[in-house]
Amino acid sequence: MEFAAAKGPRLMLDETSLMDIGGCIVEGVDIAPKAAVPDDGDARILHSVQGFLFTCGPDHIRHREPIPGVEGGVFPLHGSAAGHPAKTVSTTFEDGNAECRAEIEVTTVEGLTARIERHWFIDGNTGETHLRDKVTNTSDRTTPAFLMYHMNIGGKWFDEGTRLEGAMLENGGFNWRFGEELGDIFCVEAPATQGQFAEVRLGPMAAVGGKTLRVRVLAETLPHLQVWRNQKAPADVLGIEPVSHRWVSRGELEAAGEFVMLAPGESREYGLSFAFV
Repeated sequence: MEFAAAKGPRLMLDETSLMDIGGCIVEGVDIAPKAAVPDDGDARILHSVQGFLFTCGPDHIRHREPIPGVEGGVFPLHGSAAGHPAKTVSTTFEDGNAECRAEIEVTTVEGLTARIERHWFIDGNTGETHLRDKVTNTSDRTTPAFLMYHMNIGGKWFDEGTRLEGAMLENGGFNWRFGEELGDIFCVEAPATQGQFAEVRLGPMAAVGGKTLRVRVLAETLPHLQVWRNQKAPADVLGIEPVSHRWVSRGELEAAGEFVMLAPGESREYGLSFAFV
């Protein structure tokens, strides 16, 4: 579904998978990586990771791990949400703004249920896109809650002047080709620096008129920032990934008392915004 306001990017929302973002057109350029991504063997993720933003969770994040007490059971790559269709509640285009509300009923790999109430809003005056998610445990069992957003950009749109910048980064930032030659990954704490929000920037990108992608993240429920890049052909992608938990195993998180538990009927809210400035 095409989604755009008077100002800002033109987004293609994926009704077949959580109303995530497929295409993201900026200055006439779709910056999503498309096929320049690795295939990890999960068709849902291969579909989603080719777009500009996809959602990981709500029962698991990052890579596969065994389900405790279930012989042969494995939490799927990046959790169970991807591939669940979205039910559009409302879509409005008024006063230059664009707004979309949707609900996604998720069944986890353990057969439990959760609901994601998703709200997209593009401010037609500033061009900033806002996302708010409310995740509710609709099962009859208390469960841990996880969430991670993957914002993926094709590496071919970067140049030597493109940098990652943010208060959470070493020395305040560095060139986008950080780490090992063909790719690397890191995860850091990302506390709020502007009200409730942490901010990270990627740019400028000459391919889109010298604009910089500015991402603001609700730090209370997404207190970590993971950044991943992969230039091992045919992959050519960089991901900005706000995440609810640090990069360790489920067992280590549980042992450290870092699980966020939701009782039946309880909810947790997440949010971010992005703009090209």
